[in-house]
Amino acid sequence: MYLEHFALRELPFSITPDTSFFFNYSGHQQAMNVLLVALRSGEGFIKITGEVGTGKTLLCRRLLNLLGADKEFVTAYIPNPLLTPTALSLALAEELGIECPRNLGQHRVLKMITDKLITLNAEGKHVVLLIDEAQAMPAQSMEALRLLTNLETEKYKLLQIVLFGQPELDTILAKPSIRQLRQRIAFSYKLPFMDREAVRIYLAHRLVIAGYSGQPMFSDKAIDSLYRASRGVPRLINILAHKTLMAAYGQGAKTVQQQHVLAAIADTEDVNEQHAGLRNRITYAFVGLAALIIGMAGFLYLKVAQ
Repeated sequence: MYLEHFALRELPFSITPDTSFFFNYSGHQQAMNVLLVALRSGEGFIKITGEVGTGKTLLCRRLLNLLGADKEFVTAYIPNPLLTPTALSLALAEELGIECPRNLGQHRVLKMITDKLITLNAEGKHVVLLIDEAQAMPAQSMEALRLLTNLETEKYKLLQIVLFGQPELDTILAKPSIRQLRQRIAFSYKLPFMDREAVRIYLAHRLVIAGYSGQPMFSDKAIDSLYRASRGVPRLINILAHKTLMAAYGQGAKTVQQQHVLAAIADTEDVNEQHAGLRNRITYAFVGLAALIIGMAGFLYLKVAQ
């Protein structure tokens, strides 16, 4: 695509949660500090919430990597918690390396989990369960999760749980039927959106990780437009930045200007409606990003032909 054109080793703005691109801006760093302090103090429940696309899964995987490198911790990870209480227990058992027959009763499964947690605690290990997309968890499974945190010694919980979820998780936890779990959440943090300066540094950071070593690629006006359209949401920043590089490449440009960002905005849903007028202004230069891609194909054809 545009890797050779911009002297990149890999795509810098993929929307997959690649921890090698983790950006330690203030919001994610504060969330990580909350997590590490809470986990080392032995608290039961910790909650991290954020809007769609703010980087919760990336933060979760980054935490998994950090805890995995620490011999004091044993981690379990459930990316899809849309599970019955029995299925949730089996998933946790599997993550802890416990071999359970599928037809084993719920009581027996919980007994095996308890025994495993007691053994790990005797070895000086802290067991942490990380649950992504926690807002999708059924109420009965949340109650089963709460009961698991009843397991404790005189000083520590045998199982610590970190919930990562969208703001809907707070709505669910506000229900009277979930109040016992809510009261056990000792630490919580809400991921903020990036401000304009963070977006500028974020773009440069990902380009450097991807192998770029030249002058700043995005002009100030391009960054302004990208920030306003994305509202500081990392996933939208990545989508727009990727399309912006495609637009610049389609014109053979080495730097990204505002017109390239506007072309990306015109082709992207869920961008800030404040840019509706700006999108209309670019029709004289672009007929959507699709036209640019067609032009890019022609550019590649001529390059190969030469």
